[in-house]
Amino acid sequence: MDLERFRAVLGRTPRLALRVFTEEERHYAARQADPTRRLAARFAAKEATMKALGVGLGAFAFRDVEVVGLPSQAPSLRLSGRAAELAARAGVREWKVSLTHSDLIAEAVVIAI
Repeated sequence: MDLERFRAVLGRTPRLALRVFTEEERHYAARQADPTRRLAARFAAKEATMKALGVGLGAFAFRDVEVVGLPSQAPSLRLSGRAAELAARAGVREWKVSLTHSDLIAEAVVIAI
């Protein structure tokens, strides 16, 4: 995900962050002077979760997937609503999540086990 583009979208549509990210995700990102990298990586993880479940955009709300930190500080997912229903139906027992970002891009890989 291109960070400049994502930053511009957030600037044009400030309520987007409220619709896409949980309060905890927004709080975590706000600890940085520029929260864009952290938010973009989380957005990428939500999109990757949809793909890991074999569904497209709109199958569930973005807020149904929350990127959380494990005690080890490794990222993981907490699902609710329709996303949790789809994961249960698919028999998903565990998630593996990798987030990365630079000054230019943010990416995520999500594996459903």
